[in-house]
Formats: sequence, structure tokens, C-alpha cells
Amino acid sequence: MTTPSSPATRQRPAGQRPNRLRRTVAALLLGSTVLTAPALAGWAASQAQNGSPAVTMVQDAPASFADLAAKVSPAVVNIAATQEAKPEQRAQRGPAVPGFPPGSPFEEFFRQFQDQLGRNGGPGGDQDDQDQAPRGNKTGALGSGFIIDPAGFVVTNNHVIDGASEITVTLQDGTAMPAKLIGRDAKTDIALLKVNSDKPLPAVDWADSAKTRVGDWVMAVGNPFGLGGTVTKGIVSARGRDIHSGPYDDYFQLDAAINRGNSGGPTFDLGGRVIGINTAIYSPNGGSVGIGFAIPSNLAKEVVAQLKESGKVERGWLGVKIQEVTPDIADSVGLPQAKGALVADVTADSPAQRAGLHQGDVVLSYAGKPVDTLRDLTRGVAETKAGDTVELKVLREGREKTVAVRIDRLSEEQQVAAAETGNAPAGQAEVAPVKGLKLAPLDPAARKRLGIGEDVHGVVVTGLTANVDVPIRPGDVIERIGDSVVKSPADVRHHVAEAEKAGQKALLMLINRQGNESFVALKLKA
Repeated sequence: MTTPSSPATRQRPAGQRPNRLRRTVAALLLGSTVLTAPALAGWAASQAQNGSPAVTMVQDAPASFADLAAKVSPAVVNIAATQEAKPEQRAQRGPAVPGFPPGSPFEEFFRQFQDQLGRNGGPGGDQDDQDQAPRGNKTGALGSGFIIDPAGFVVTNNHVIDGASEITVTLQDGTAMPAKLIGRDAKTDIALLKVNSDKPLPAVDWADSAKTRVGDWVMAVGNPFGLGGTVTKGIVSARGRDIHSGPYDDYFQLDAAINRGNSGGPTFDLGGRVIGINTAIYSPNGGSVGIGFAIPSNLAKEVVAQLKESGKVERGWLGVKIQEVTPDIADSVGLPQAKGALVADVTADSPAQRAGLHQGDVVLSYAGKPVDTLRDLTRGVAETKAGDTVELKVLREGREKTVAVRIDRLSEEQQVAAAETGNAPAGQAEVAPVKGLKLAPLDPAARKRLGIGEDVHGVVVTGLTANVDVPIRPGDVIERIGDSVVKSPADVRHHVAEAEKAGQKALLMLINRQGNESFVALKLKA
């Protein structure tokens, strides 16, 4: 917000007159008058009658969140999880008191907070920075949760209760009850607990997070730093955030204050429905800086439903290794935009192989929904029930093709080994560099020196010329260019020349790096 004396208000291009509506709104916002939503709507209507643009009120700003807080807070709970302490934790004395001046009331506050940690455990903080306080041979973590069923089912984060031997749920009225773990899903960081009560418990409902928009009002309720029920408000700052915590990241970003201990707590819309589960924060100092992340309700409720039914989550399995479509790769395969998921490898005896998916296919849509990023495909497959048949639209050899795939059940974790930089040894026979790549035939001597198996075929990159910027490293084996198998350095030179003659900006290459295959795009023109 600018003030009347700020440079942003004072300076404007010569001859340009300020918009009447903008000037009036600025005066109302900067003055002392409080303008309610109905008054603003009436004012906007009068402005429209005078020929000024109308203002559409989409979501009224509440005068107070008190009624909403009173409605939903009884269903929000505190969660204390007790774990066996690791040897290195037993010597710890809890988090240090921040450096406040001696005698400061803040110093006393944090000393009391530290004493509380010693009695009750540590706060279940954000996903990346969770404090725990040792109690003898055990540690404790405090987090948040919410009752989603009056029968006593409680939702929280998996990282709040991970490894816990004892879990206690405390209601708003102070009633503490032991909780049983019904099921948990590490990939989405969701856990479902159950407490037994002789009467129905207050519960909340899920919202449709697909309807939640950036800028919508939200209210978070939780147990920050073990202080008990705390209410904060803000807006949805962004959608679809990938914080690299798992394969199905699709977080809301919120500016409502979320701190350690809020993990597992709910964020509500103005109707009192849960739009997300508070899970992580971005913080350079351990406290809230207005960047929090919540799991959208549409993802959470499907996981919770499966946990409630069977105690576990089943996901679909396609059987492909995919990689991002970069602008260079998009140029090399003829895509106008860098969208889709590039199939880098097809697993043997998988649904993908049986359906005829090929290495090098670019998946453009899955089950009728566009695939703009890798996460669109991974989430789509994960949400598909085993046995269902879906259609994929793929780009193959410059043409779109529809492939029907019968999805299987994902039975175990898939691990992708990280490739390390390989350096080709000296003495390798070489030919003249091609686009900065020093190439040599993959003969028996080269296989032995580089440790390359007989099942790998192509041309080995022995080095790079000076000042060349390419996504290829020494030791890589170029197996294919486009749809053609590479057998010699001459093949590489030929394909480069043909592509340049055709005016291509980049050339798609399949490389093998220490046993891992992936596609790269070699730039031909700026």
C-alpha cells in the first residue's frame, strides 16, 4: 500500500490524469473511515451509475473471525506423541532460550516454554525443522489435528506421530485421551488416529479445494509451540506448490501465521470447512514469515478415506521413468511449449510396456486431463484404481497417438539412483569434436575402461571442448538420436548436420549415464 507522500503516488507520466475510481479507493483506504462490504458495494453501484467502472464483490471480508473460530475450534485437537529417544538425543536438554536481554519478559516466557517442553515433549513443528525434547529415554513431540468424524477419527500429519509409541489427543476442553494409529501415508504425510469416547465428538467437514482460489480468506487453527488452541487468519497465496517433500506435492501456500506445532492442524474456509492440512513452513529463523504450506483437502480426503477403510493407501502403477520436458527438449521433438512428461524408460512387464508405450514418447494427457508437468502424470496415475483402463495421448515421432493402458497396483517403493559425474580415462581413441563433444567408438577396450556392460550400445563421450555448454558429461554413452540408433561418431555428425539443414533448434539424444538412461537436448542454434 502506498501513502499520499510516497514516490509511487507522486510520480506519473506527464499529461496522464489519475483514474477517478483509483483515487477515491485510495482516499477511503488511507483515511480513518472504516468501509464495510455492503457500503463498498453501494458505493460501487453509485460509481457505476456515474459512468465509473463497477467493482464486483466476490468474497466479503468478515468484520470478525470470532464466530468462525467458535464454530470450528472444538474439533481441533492437540496431539502429543512419545518416541523412544535416540542415544544422541538423551544428552540434550531441549532448545536454547533465544538471546533476549536479561530480565526481559520474553526471556521469562521462553524459559517457561522450555520448562513445559521438558514436561510434555517438544513441539511438532514444520516438516523440515521439528524440535523434540528428551524425557529420560523418551522424546515427545507436540502437534495438531482435527476430528473428521464424530466417532473419534482424528487427522494429523504423519511426521507428527512417526515412530511414536504413545499418542495422546487433547480436546479443547482439556480432555486427554489415548489414540490408536489407524494408518499413515508417508508419501502425502497424512495419518489417521482413533480415540474412544462415550459420546459423539465435535467434527468438521472437508471443503472442495478445487474451488479454492488464490486470494481467498482462510483461517488456521492449531497448537503452535505447545501453547494450545491458536487462531490465525490470512489468504491463499498460491496453489500447486512443489516443496520437494514427496512425489505428489501439490500444496496451498498460505500467509496465515503457521509455526512449529501447527503441523497436522486444519485451515478453514469462511464456511468452516477444511480446505487443507497445515504441514510445512518456509522459515530462515524457525518462526513464521508468512509462507506456510497445506495439503489440499481433495487430496487429503481420498487418502483419509482409504486409511479409514483399510489402514493403508493403494496407488496405481504405470511403469515408466519420466523426466521434465525442457524448452530445448520441446524444440527437439516439435512441441510449441515445454509441457508434458517425457518417457525416459519403460519398465519390463509393466502396464506401460504391455500397452505399447515407447521410450521417447511425450505424454500430453492422462485420462482426458492435460499433463503440463511431471506431477500431473504421477498424481493422475496414483489416483487411478488398479484394474482401471485409461487413455494416454502421447507425441511419438512428431505425431499424436492415443494409447489405452490398464493400470496395476503399486506394490513397493521405486528408488532412482542418483547419477554421478563420470570421467573418461585418457588414451581413448577420438575423432573430431561434434558440437563440443569429443566422441569415440564404444569398443571392448572402452567398455573395460569405463565399466560399461555389453548390453549398452552407442558412442562414448570422452570429453568436452573448452567453453562448451551442453547437458552431456564425459563418460556418457549416446545411444540414440531421435528415433535412430547410434553406432559410430559418424552417425552423430550425420544427424547433427541433417538437423541443422532442416532448421531444427535442438536435437534429442538418449544417453546412458552409469546405467541410467535419460533424454537430453543438444542445442544447435541460439
